[in-house]
Amino acid sequence: MKKIYSILLLSILLASCGEQKKNSVEKVLESDNLETIRKKRGELVNEQDAINEKIKLLDEKIATLDTVQHVPLITTITAKTEEFKHILELQGNVTTKDLLVITPEYNGILTNVYVKEGQQVSKGQTLAKIDDGGLSQQLAQLKIQADLAKTTYERQKRLWDQNIGSEIQYLQAKSTYESQQEAVNQMQQQIAKTVVKAPFSGTIDDVITEQGSVVAAGASPLMRIVNLNNMYIETEVPERYVTDVVKNKDVIVELPVLNKKIDTKIRQAGDVINPANRTFKVEIEVPNKDKSIKPNLTAKLKINDYTNKEAILIPQSVISENAEGEQYVYVVTNKNEKGIGNAKRVIIETGKTQGDVIEILNGLETGAEIIKEGARSVRDGQSVEVINYKEEGNGK
Repeated sequence: MKKIYSILLLSILLASCGEQKKNSVEKVLESDNLETIRKKRGELVNEQDAINEKIKLLDEKIATLDTVQHVPLITTITAKTEEFKHILELQGNVTTKDLLVITPEYNGILTNVYVKEGQQVSKGQTLAKIDDGGLSQQLAQLKIQADLAKTTYERQKRLWDQNIGSEIQYLQAKSTYESQQEAVNQMQQQIAKTVVKAPFSGTIDDVITEQGSVVAAGASPLMRIVNLNNMYIETEVPERYVTDVVKNKDVIVELPVLNKKIDTKIRQAGDVINPANRTFKVEIEVPNKDKSIKPNLTAKLKINDYTNKEAILIPQSVISENAEGEQYVYVVTNKNEKGIGNAKRVIIETGKTQGDVIEILNGLETGAEIIKEGARSVRDGQSVEVINYKEEGNGK
């Protein structure tokens, strides 16, 4: 009860003091005396300064005694250098230069097909035969004529060497022989076109035209041959990567259908930009010892176009941007033994991104403590408490 009376008495005294000050200020204002008003204002300013100084002392004491301070709780990550490999992801198709649909070089009837689908053949092996339409008989006649011309020439040459006969007879015999020999060679070349041979070693994937069919030179597909040893992937790369995607760059090839991954390299990068889509072509070698990779398979490519062995990487989610378009993060400074420190805004320069991380080129140094969770809710210079500080100190 005594406490209640004391509080009421104190309230009455304070109210009366306030009323006196109010009345005092009103009286000074009513006096219209400039010097009196200035003097009263000076007194009030001095009282205000004294009160502010006392409030400051009280706040400092509260900060010392209050063990539960109302500061934002945040988590942090420590900036450290690590190897950064930027990956360019593209899609391509598996192909081979040793894939060919064979067409004939001669018009006629396909009299013989010597191979079947799935058969392994060697380069130069005879695959089929086309009727030569009597060229063989003509060749036999030409050979007889060529033999006669050869005999005549040899006899005439012996006489000429003995200074017997005229020079014109010798030259005529020589010309006739050479002409007949050339005719034989041309006929043999024509007949050779009736024999279809394998242009390279491989497998007969499909026999398209059956024996007995009439075929046309350069138009009728006879069979398809393929070699799965020399496989590669061809893809188109945007022109902005022309200085990064070059020969011998590392590539990871993923073949989803086969559930297979292959580590390989770029074997060739094009030197010409396609004006239609602003891309250039690259070829990526694909080992195929087990012959499981087939032409026209779809492949996913991961090309290592950029590497930084000492990069600082941070999550993209902790980065903010100001009105000037500058990117920044908050770091913790002046942290005490209780994990309480100050948030400091740091302007950064970023590089390439990979997944949810981004490369920092300037603004951060190794060891900087970057605010992660809570980065969006703090202000520059604000006190913060690092809640993962104790866990890190305990090695958790």
